[in-house]
Order: sequence, then C-alpha cells, then structure tokens
Amino acid sequence: MSDHKIGVYVCHCGSNINGVVNCAKVTEEIGKIGEVVVAKDYKYMCSDPGQEMIKNDIKEKGLDRVVIAACSPRMHEPTFRRALEGAGLNGYLLEMANIREHVSWVTKDKEEATKKALSLVKGAVKRVKLHEPIEEREVPVTNTTLVLGGGISGIQAALQVAEAGHKVYLIEQKQYIGGNMAKFDKTFPTLDCAACILTPKMVDVGQSPNIELYTSSEVIKVDGYVGNFTVTVREKPRYINHDKCTGCGDCASACIMKNRIPHEFDEGLSKRSAAYIPFPQAVPLKAVIDDGNCLFLTRKKCTLACVKACGAKAINFNQHETIHEFKVGSIILATGFDLFDAKRAPQYGYGRYANVINGLQFERMTNASGPTSGHITLADGTEPKSVAVIHCVGSRDENYNKYCSRVCCMSSVKFAHLVKDHCDAEVYEFYIDMRTFGKGYEEFYNRVQEEGVHFVRGKGAEVAQIDGRLVVIAEDTLLGQYREIPVDMVILNTALEPRVDAEKVAQTLGISRSGDGFFMESHIKLDPVTTTTDGIYLAGCCQSPKDIPDSVAQGSAAAAQSLAIIATGKVKISPISASIDSEQCAGCRICIGLCTYRAIKLNEETLRAEINEAVCKGCGTCAAGCPSGAIRVSHFNDDQLLAQIEGVLA
Repeated sequence: MSDHKIGVYVCHCGSNINGVVNCAKVTEEIGKIGEVVVAKDYKYMCSDPGQEMIKNDIKEKGLDRVVIAACSPRMHEPTFRRALEGAGLNGYLLEMANIREHVSWVTKDKEEATKKALSLVKGAVKRVKLHEPIEEREVPVTNTTLVLGGGISGIQAALQVAEAGHKVYLIEQKQYIGGNMAKFDKTFPTLDCAACILTPKMVDVGQSPNIELYTSSEVIKVDGYVGNFTVTVREKPRYINHDKCTGCGDCASACIMKNRIPHEFDEGLSKRSAAYIPFPQAVPLKAVIDDGNCLFLTRKKCTLACVKACGAKAINFNQHETIHEFKVGSIILATGFDLFDAKRAPQYGYGRYANVINGLQFERMTNASGPTSGHITLADGTEPKSVAVIHCVGSRDENYNKYCSRVCCMSSVKFAHLVKDHCDAEVYEFYIDMRTFGKGYEEFYNRVQEEGVHFVRGKGAEVAQIDGRLVVIAEDTLLGQYREIPVDMVILNTALEPRVDAEKVAQTLGISRSGDGFFMESHIKLDPVTTTTDGIYLAGCCQSPKDIPDSVAQGSAAAAQSLAIIATGKVKISPISASIDSEQCAGCRICIGLCTYRAIKLNEETLRAEINEAVCKGCGTCAAGCPSGAIRVSHFNDDQLLAQIEGVLA
C-alpha cells in the first residue's frame, strides 16, 4: 500500500511544451507509478480551470503531494502553492518539473524531449515524497523608505511615497539632486525646457515634510531584511552650515581660486571657484567647498577671503563626516548611469580636437544658464556653419557595449533641431538605424527631417583633422559610397553605461548585476523593478538605459512596491532557509565568506556560526561549502536532492 497519494499534472503551455514534448505519453507513463493516484495533462495548467482541477482532486482523491510539470517555477510556483493552500494542503508539498525552459525550448528532437521530460517528472515524483510541510513567517515592517539616488527616477519615487504620508530618506552622492536631467536644455519629443519640468519636483523634494534629504552622502552598509533594514550612511562635509547659508554666492565671488577649476556640472566647459553654488536652480541651494581644491583645506595657505565675504557666517572648516543610521522597510535604488568616455574610442578625436564634444557638453552649451548662455560656439568663439552628430558611440559595438542605449537616436535628432534653431548650420546625422519607438517620437523625427537635416545611414568610422578642419569619414550604406564630410563641430552621442561604483553598490546591498553591468531585475518583463533581494527595488537607468518617461514610470512603480509593503504592515518571510547544527559546526567561518546575503555571523561566545533565517535566501551555497556537513537547507536537504537524482536516472 502506498504511503502517499500523489497527483501529477502535465501542462501543454499551449504549444510551447506540447509542440515538442508528447505530454499525453508523459502523463500515461507517470500514471503507472504506484504512488501516483491521478495523472492528467491540460492545455494551460496555470489557468483558473487548471487550478480548479488540482484543487478538486486534492479534496476528492485525498492527494497529499502534488507534482506540476510545466514552465519555470520562478514564474508559477507561487501560483500553484496558493492552489494547494486553497484546497487545504500545505503549499510546500509541491514539486515542479520545468519541462519548458529545460526541455521543449532547448530540445528539437521530439522523442528525446519526451524522454527527458519523463525523467524530470519521475525525479519530481521521487523527491516530493520526502517534502515536509513548512510554514511562512510574518514579520512587521518599518513604514519608512530609503531612496538611493536623486535623479528624476529617485525624485519621482521619493515624492510618490512621501505624498502617501510616509517617511522617506533620500540619499544623493552629489551635492545636489536632479541628476543628469538637470544639465539638459530641452527634452524630446515636446522640446519642454528640462529645468521647467524638473525644478518644481526638486523644490517639492526640498520642501516636503516627509522627505529627509542627504546630499554628499553614500550608503556604506546595509543589514537586515525586507521590512526591517538597517542602513548606514556616510555624509561628507560641505564645510558650510546649511542652516545659515542663504545661497547668495558671495563666497564663490571672493574665493582666490575663482574661475580656475573645471566645473563638472558644465562638463568642463566652464571654470568655477573652490567655493561655489553647483547651479542656479540647485536643491539644496547652498554653497559647497571643494575639499580637493580649497587651498586652506589642502595646504592651510589661504587668505580665507570666502570667510570674510560670508555675511551669514556659514563657512565652517571644522566640519567632519557624519555617520547616520536609518531603519527602513524598503530600499529603492535609483543611482542612474555614467556616460561612455569617448576617449576610449580614439578614432573620434575626443580630447584631441577642440571642437569634438559629447552630448552632455552640447546640452550645457545650448542651455541658457550654461557656459555660453545658450549659444553654440566653436573653440574660437565663432558659430559653426556645419555640424556632425555621430550616433552609437560606445553602443551597439562589439568593442565596447553590445546593447542599444535607447535614448541616442532621439537625443541626436533633438541635437540636430537645436543646431538648426540656434545657428542654422548644416547638420549631418550619422546613424546605424533610427529607433524612434516612443509616443510622438516618429513624428518628431519626421519634423526634423523636414528642417533640412542630412541623415547619412552609416556609423561614422573616424573623425580626422585635415587642413585644419574636422572631417567625418563614413560609409553611406544607402548610397553604397565612401564619404568624407568636412564639418566645424562634431557631437558624439555616447552610450549610457553602469555607474563606475555599480559593483560596490551591488555588494553593499546584496543584489546582482546582469552581464552588461546594470543591476538585475527579478524578471525582465513581469517584474522589472524588483531585485532578487526582497524589499530592494530598481528605478531608472541603474536597471537599463531608458528615457525620461520610462524612468519616471519606473520610479512610480518602485514607489508602489514600497507602499504595498507599508500598506500591509507585515511581510512574509520564505521558510526556505539554512540552519546550522551547532554541535557539528567547527567554527571555521568558511560559510561566512560564501554567503552573498550576509546572513551568517560568528557567535563570539560560542565561536559557532549562526544564520539569520530572515535574511537567508536558502540558496544553499553555505551548505555545499561546509566541510563539517553542519548546515541543512529546509526544502532542499540531501535526502530530497538525492531522491530527485535517483528518479531522473531511473
């Protein structure tokens, strides 16, 4: 007599599985196993009728174990667990065999695919007999949110959470919020003034009673788990008393280093003082003292003219870095992107030829508050009569980044319009393909074509200087001709890349990065804002290159995820976690170094390792690496895994 009553359900997934795997044959063969009291195949097992079938069989046939042969358990295991629980069976008395991604999608031979699917299902049946009922735990949540990054997506997320009445800590590495968007002149396709639509949101952040803004700050440590994170933040000194500073700029005017330091906000096109206001609309509108260039801080040799000029007495050279610790329920990561350094592609002459600039430099040049007051000028101060815009510099390139940066086509078209609008020069656009995918984008592209811009289908291969003039060398693939076009100015539209500190941030927060270096989401289509670490969400270009509308939308989506945790007041913690037998533990600490989630610590009294089960993700790395065999992972113990292997090989 069988010890268990197992139900096996094989999903066709339309033709995704059944088009390659003979699902009826798999069902027939599995039904011959003694413990299997019901075996069925159905077109869509995850549908309501499919789930009802499972629930009815549990109730009517007394099933105590269930096997689902379908697609990735990462997608649908929670769905089927809920179905079991709806019928009164513990959700963890379920095992899934992935016969889509692991079989039908990767196997062309139908007979071999059917054999493999049958083996996987046999392994699942053998394993599920050893499953034990385990229960999820609920823990209360802290109803505050930390947003890391003050660009447009971070601002949007912070405002959404704050407007719902909850506390937000907004952490920004720079001295101001606004990110790269703050440097823009116009935004495509509507040509809205970037400052006009961004500045009100920045002001709202500064004035919101529910947002605590920390600039010149970075997260250095994250402990805890979803709903209960402890975040440590280092705030660097600005050497300015925020409460006293009025943002008048008198210190900048008096500084003896005035107009001697390249201004990073203007992308090096202007010079600033060691004491300076980042830009006229900065939030917070407070002065900053650059400790790397201030003569008093670096050499103690200065007349301190800035101190004498400051009527508010706001300058304080005795400031030190401050460490803050916050308790938060969730973390929204919106750290943005870095621009590809065009010097890495020396064929374009960036850094060698004075009139070869990148896209952000052009944005600053056309901005009314920029270094040239909105005038497009060459290095000698004259207006260009011809301008080239080269797309995909560092993008869609085997030598640099294989991915498309998404914004380049439209921003390049915008650059062409701005050149025509400011100085009516001839404009040549060198492109591979035009990708105008968004709302109103194709219409904007057509409009610029009608303005007389010359579109050359062929990526600019090289920028040379011949007889004192820049020449863009390219193959025009539409005409089938090699072309050399002389111009006065070249704008390189460079790739959006992961930030230089992305790996450090990933390690601090315990999240993953994809092959292109951006932070990895749980599911690229269905869960683009969550990470594999519960309670940590992504927004904006830190997840992948995207334009402003998508960054804003993702910021709102991340805020919605955070608010969902706050609204319930509690979160469920997965019961799949590791545990340590302290009697067997030798205290060797190998597991501590292996744990990417920092869930294991050494008890200083017993000198034995201990696991925080709320933080543990049950990945099993520690169990595999433990030389003493002291670590056991619930739902993935050795007996269960060996039984599954035996079933597959049977």
